[in-house]
Amino acid sequence: MVTKIYFSASISGGRDDAPLYQRLVDLLKEYGEVLTEHIGSPDLSSSGEDGDDHAIYARDLEWLAAADVLVAEVSTPSLGVGFEIAKALELHKPVLCLYRPEAGRRLSAMIAGCPNLTLREYRNLEEARAHLDAFFA
Repeated sequence: MVTKIYFSASISGGRDDAPLYQRLVDLLKEYGEVLTEHIGSPDLSSSGEDGDDHAIYARDLEWLAAADVLVAEVSTPSLGVGFEIAKALELHKPVLCLYRPEAGRRLSAMIAGCPNLTLREYRNLEEARAHLDAFFA
């Protein structure tokens, strides 16, 4: 059975890390089917996706319900990512949050202090891969 992965990362909060998101999506494909691979697309702008907000909400919740796990890149603050993490926890999905510590960035206490998710710091893709290996083992 193929693991279904919901990948979450900032859209409206900023797309500076879009190339990194694409590389993370590529890595995640080694572990299963990424339901939200569009998050890494360079064509997706910070203005969000085209379409009706209600339809996007319903579609994303459907994908989240179908997913086996949620992996979130949480270095760029995002209300949507926080919502998706909370919803995944409510649905009893395993959650891995990847965070790059950098000067001027502070991780939300609601993520850093949550005992029900796995939080891992990384500085490069090799470290991210090691955390993914451990999470999916």
